[in-house]
Amino acid sequence: MRNAMTIDVEDYFQVSAFEHHISRESWDRLPCRVERNMDLILTLLDAADTKATFFTLGWIAERYPELVKRLVAQGHELASHGYAHRRASDQSRKEFLDDVSRAKKLLEDLGGVEVKGYRAPSFSIGADNMWALAVLREAGYCYSSSIYPVAHDHYGMPEAPRFSYTPPAGNGLLELPPTTIHALRRNWPASGGGYFRLLPYPVSRAMIKHINHHEQQPAIFYFHPWEIDPEQPRQQNISFKSRFRHYINLQRMHGRIGQLLSDFQWGRMDDIFLSGAHA
Repeated sequence: MRNAMTIDVEDYFQVSAFEHHISRESWDRLPCRVERNMDLILTLLDAADTKATFFTLGWIAERYPELVKRLVAQGHELASHGYAHRRASDQSRKEFLDDVSRAKKLLEDLGGVEVKGYRAPSFSIGADNMWALAVLREAGYCYSSSIYPVAHDHYGMPEAPRFSYTPPAGNGLLELPPTTIHALRRNWPASGGGYFRLLPYPVSRAMIKHINHHEQQPAIFYFHPWEIDPEQPRQQNISFKSRFRHYINLQRMHGRIGQLLSDFQWGRMDDIFLSGAHA
């Protein structure tokens, strides 16, 4: 069973948890570490002979065009994370259309390939803004990975399907939700992010094995370049919760990703889900 390896290409100062502490106007003045971190990720993927999907922020692509070209040249899927890393739930329909259209055109112009996939910052599509799926279809996207079927204080739609489906609101758009485990009457994240850094690695491995062997489904895993960067500038005056979520076990992430790439077979989202072949 091949699983989908995905990377949300953004830098440490662009995460939603810091948006009230780091102004967008200051982004260009902050030390950007995305190139250094992407070098590490691409080296890991190359060593494991693995192709992945990179949901790339337009803001990053605009400033690091060679990075986009490098991803495509190495056979990875170029996908969209929007342009400005604004939650879909914080935008009007027009603002959202402008953002996702701008990002798609920019990425396609730089990469020379069709951009089929989109992931909303902070998985910010849910019950209150399902209209966003129709907007993505209008903008020319084929699939989204933006509805997380979990209960979370910042996002989530726990009643949503756990595996790939075509929401009625999407006019044919395919939704590919991050992987969850259903236990104790609720869905639990099993697809990366802070939980992957917090939980012992064997727990994450067991969850993915369960998805593959017992539910006969490919897993969708995600992480960010800043998660393998324990030396990133530390933010002050943030809440304990934000500090814990962002910085927990960063120093272990590089090794864990390498182990994950070794323990399972991985591929691009489009190859796994748009080709109709899960294995």
